[in-house]
Amino acid sequence: MDRFEAMSVLIEVVEQGSLSAAGRALRMPLPTVSRKISDLETMLGARLLIRSTRRLTLTDAGETYVAAARRLLDDLRAAEQEAAGEMLAPRGDLVVTAPVMFGRLHVLPVVTAFLGLYPQINVSLMLGDRNLTFGDDPVDMAVRIGALADSSLVATKLGTMRSLVCGSPRLFARHPRPARPADIAGLPCILNDTAMNRGGWAFRLPETGATLNVDCHPRLRVSTAEAAMEAAREGLGLVRLFHYQVADALADGSLEAVLEDFETPPVPVHVVHAPRGRLPLKMRCFMDHAVPRLRRRLAQA
Repeated sequence: MDRFEAMSVLIEVVEQGSLSAAGRALRMPLPTVSRKISDLETMLGARLLIRSTRRLTLTDAGETYVAAARRLLDDLRAAEQEAAGEMLAPRGDLVVTAPVMFGRLHVLPVVTAFLGLYPQINVSLMLGDRNLTFGDDPVDMAVRIGALADSSLVATKLGTMRSLVCGSPRLFARHPRPARPADIAGLPCILNDTAMNRGGWAFRLPETGATLNVDCHPRLRVSTAEAAMEAAREGLGLVRLFHYQVADALADGSLEAVLEDFETPPVPVHVVHAPRGRLPLKMRCFMDHAVPRLRRRLAQA
């Protein structure tokens, strides 16, 4: 029996919540997953998992063993990386993700400069507005805008970002400019598929600080912020986007911000990575390079 492989399988079973889910994640047949866990229990002379039709739980011995196995495998990975030179010289492949428009405008220039400094590091910059999951996807680091849903991630704050409701002069030539959040009920809107636009638009009442959610009536739904911004420029309706997404349109006058007195508080922007032991040098170099530059870009925006 390969003890380290069996440990890895056990940890994957615990993280996935079932043997079948772990088998899919590991691309390993379910009987093989079950046999490796059974062989590990036999070797240890202790039961690690309690399996039922509905759930899978660790025994007390299992809790202790999994915690020790995690530490051992982390140390093993660190040793392998050091032996391969990743801890001694900045080299290797780095996968970074970011939202599409923010990545294109702000992360890509930082990555380009980083690659010029570190010729032995290769970066895969994956731009997408869906957050990839650490562990399920091959991701080293990610830029996230908004509250972090996964509290286990190691997060470094870069700054904050406002969200604005905007419309074009062409729209306001046909419809009255909204003075209060309730006024948007009678105006056409454009929605892009983000959490900010689900369940109505949230506003903060300056008199009380209370949050007010207002339903909007979309004339158009799109899958990217850039498409929503362009449609708003054409006068199709109001749009709610982050400030960096409409900054150029505000500057050239093709969009105008409304209801600024009712803005919700800015949301945080972080660079995050999964918890691990000592970071490989390629990741530490990227953090040292990217964090201060992204902070300056957010402050300027």
